[in-house]
Amino acid sequence: MTKSKTVPYLEALFAVVVWGASFIATKVALQDVSPVTVVWLRFSMGVLILGAAVAMRGEFALPRRSEWAYFALLGFLGITFHQWLQSNGLQTSEAGTTAWIVATTPVFMAMLGRFILKERLDWLKTLGIFLAFAGVLLVVSKGNLSSVSVGRFGAPGDKLILVSAVNWAVFSVLSRRGLKAYPAGLMMFYVMTLGWLFTSLLFFAGGNIAEVSGLTFNGWLGIAFLGVFCSGLAYIAWYDALQALSAAQTGVFLYIEPLVAVVVAFFVLGEPVTLVSLLGGGVILFGVWLVNR
Repeated sequence: MTKSKTVPYLEALFAVVVWGASFIATKVALQDVSPVTVVWLRFSMGVLILGAAVAMRGEFALPRRSEWAYFALLGFLGITFHQWLQSNGLQTSEAGTTAWIVATTPVFMAMLGRFILKERLDWLKTLGIFLAFAGVLLVVSKGNLSSVSVGRFGAPGDKLILVSAVNWAVFSVLSRRGLKAYPAGLMMFYVMTLGWLFTSLLFFAGGNIAEVSGLTFNGWLGIAFLGVFCSGLAYIAWYDALQALSAAQTGVFLYIEPLVAVVVAFFVLGEPVTLVSLLGGGVILFGVWLVNR
């Protein structure tokens, strides 16, 4: 590894480790406040940090008038709706299970590419898709695959997390056009800001501001970690790495994210690390690797 590549590799590693721990931080914060409050506080911090980084780098520029509706759609899908799904899902889904399900996002991106963008899927990629879904069933059912046939498997939140993986795939495909015209950091700043504004409507309309005073020390730690690290510094580090490395070189780091989540959930939340979970997770990662090889 050359010296010039060392920093980008470390930045990519930092981002995925932080994002892997985000599921646990969310569950900690949800012990004190509702999902909407967690999302609103998190992105209040994230918008400030990302905005400061964009300004310091001299990238700040207003989007064209015709682009505001496009950025608003991305903000709703990628921030408001996505984080609502994950935060509500994590109320009943285990953090480790959530991370394994989210790891299937590239599979949904490949499927969207096939059916919407008419991108070709060879037999190995098709096999990878089936393997990834088999791994999800194994993880969510905790090895009791017979429960799948009667439709009663997994926690209610697991289904919301699965929808969030599909939603993020849609968001990613829609983002391709914008990333060709705007720096990634600037685009994410506008997407995050508009998503935060949509969340603000839910936050104030629902009277959630009264919940803030009920946050404990651990709750604030969880919120601060999500806002400062997950929604601020990790995005900056990830986009820095993307500018210096290829998509394949950075993408491989995402395989670490669910492993981090499982380990942190074990030590912080006491979630068990089972053989079935690791086996199912391994099948998921192998399937995703076949799709993205």
